Amino acid sequence: MRSNFARLATNRVTMAVLLGLTLVAVASCGTSSGGGAAIKNGKNCKHIGFLLPESATAARWEAADHPDVVAAVKKYLPGAKVDAPNAQGVAATQQTQAEAELTRGACILIVAPVDSTAAATIVTEAHAKNVPVISYDRLIYSDQLDYYASFDGNAVGVAQGNYIKNNYQKFVTQNGNNNLVMIDGSDTDNNAHLFGAGAHSVLDPLIQSGTVNKVYEKFTPGWDNATAQTEAQAALTLTHNKVAVFYVMNDGMATTVIAALKKVNLAGKVLVTGQDAQASGINNILLGYQSMTVYKPITKLADSVGRLVAAISTGSSTASIANVQVKNPNGSASIPSVLNDVVEVDINNIATTVIADGFVTKADVCTGVPPGTAGVC
Repeated sequence: MRSNFARLATNRVTMAVLLGLTLVAVASCGTSSGGGAAIKNGKNCKHIGFLLPESATAARWEAADHPDVVAAVKKYLPGAKVDAPNAQGVAATQQTQAEAELTRGACILIVAPVDSTAAATIVTEAHAKNVPVISYDRLIYSDQLDYYASFDGNAVGVAQGNYIKNNYQKFVTQNGNNNLVMIDGSDTDNNAHLFGAGAHSVLDPLIQSGTVNKVYEKFTPGWDNATAQTEAQAALTLTHNKVAVFYVMNDGMATTVIAALKKVNLAGKVLVTGQDAQASGINNILLGYQSMTVYKPITKLADSVGRLVAAISTGSSTASIANVQVKNPNGSASIPSVLNDVVEVDINNIATTVIADGFVTKADVCTGVPPGTAGVC
């Protein structure tokens, strides 16, 4: 009898030990970087999720941001794995992709939000798993957000506004009117508000004095290029084709605005702004259809994000990287941020900026352009 009890006791101890080991194994699942070190708040993280917003309205996301960020993270954090799903403009899809990344063990998220407000839920869910979030290019409206890495959005709008201020007179004289149309970006993207605020800081005094006459301004849902063309056509109809200046927030929309201008024989006769310095925008400048763009050196943004991710993973100070504070406009928190400089580009400095940097090539931008134009083609 004692022998049976002894065997039973031994079996119970063995089962308890095995059960304890199993519980330890289960508890540790997803909290290791592969080398056995525990992960909390990104420390020792090597699995990064980079959530892209779309590719239909701006070529930069897949052509530049995706490869540049992956390369920078791997440069500064050797052995890192970077997943980069693209939501293709659908906020709900981005939410699902974020949840999938967290389930797969991503321990740092870099999020370029489709919708600045909706993406706050991604931050909340990531924090529930001790995963830090870097808002990329576009600010997420969340007081919980860990970091923000972008360009100086207000400076983008100021550059666009200053170009108009310094060059509008030629187009007013040429067109016999001083009408200004403003085609803004998406109302759900914080950047559109920053760009607009910068532009208005320059243009509003001109508007209030009657120097230019703002006849139309509208946000463009999803930065949709086709919608921008419809808006441009509506503005042209409203003014009986009398427009001197089209303020357009990015190059993708500028291309379709130019298509609307071509239909009424105004392409090249109206000042048109842009942003992103993508190949189509530079080509339009070289052809004389677009006046300027704003170059945002994405390699520099990617580099700062790579250094930030590495500092989080190694537990190093991020203070020298995210060295400015940006307030959440929908909350009260100030977010540690990286804000890179932007460059105004027109036909006079294409060769020394985007071409010299290798951001675009001559082959990318010279289609249909006469040889020798701007020292580029």
